[in-house]
Amino acid sequence: MTLSVGILLFNGVEELDFVGPLEVFAMAMQQEGRGKVHLIAEKRDLILCAKGMRVMPDYGIDDHPPIDVLLVPGGLATREEVKNDKVVGWIAKTAPSCKWVSSVCTGSMLLLAAGVAKGKRVTTHWAALDLLREMGAAEVVDGPRFVRDGNVVTSSGVSAGIDMSLWLVGQIFGVPHARTTQRWIQYDPAPPYTADV
Repeated sequence: MTLSVGILLFNGVEELDFVGPLEVFAMAMQQEGRGKVHLIAEKRDLILCAKGMRVMPDYGIDDHPPIDVLLVPGGLATREEVKNDKVVGWIAKTAPSCKWVSSVCTGSMLLLAAGVAKGKRVTTHWAALDLLREMGAAEVVDGPRFVRDGNVVTSSGVSAGIDMSLWLVGQIFGVPHARTTQRWIQYDPAPPYTADV
C-alpha cells in the first residue's frame, strides 16, 4: 500500500513532536518500499521550531497532495495557533478525507478547535490536560501514552508521538511491520532516571 502522511508545521512547533513520528513513518515506508511523508505549513516559508531548529516545509496548505494520515504536533505555540482560522479551517477541511487523524502533545488542542475531536476521548501533555477541559473536550484522559477514539488518535507529550506512530504503523501495515520498524529505529526506551514532577 502507498501511504501519504501529512505533518502540519507552524512556527514554535515542538521538534520531537514531529521529528519522532516522521522517523517512524519514513522508516516504515522505507521497509515497505513506497509512501511519502509530507511536511505541510500554512505557507512554504521557513519554520522556526520551539528549540531553534529551522525546517522548510514541502507544501503549503493550499497545494499539498492527498493525505491518508494527518499528524498535528504541539508545542507552546498551539495556544496561539488555535486562533489561526486558516490553519484550523484547513484541519477541519482535510481531516474527513483521512484514514487516520492524529496529534502529539498539545496538537490535540488544534484538533479540538477544528471540531475533529469534538465528542471524542482525547489526551495531551500532562501540563495541558486542563486546557483541553477548558476548551470543552468531551473526555480528557490522563495517563496513557495515546488514546484512540474512532480514527482519531491523540498522544500525550512529546516522545509519546513515537509510540502512537508505531501503533499506527501496526494498524496500517500490520504488527510485524511495526515491530521491524521499531527495531530499525532502535526504539526501546529505558530512561536512566525516574522522577516525580
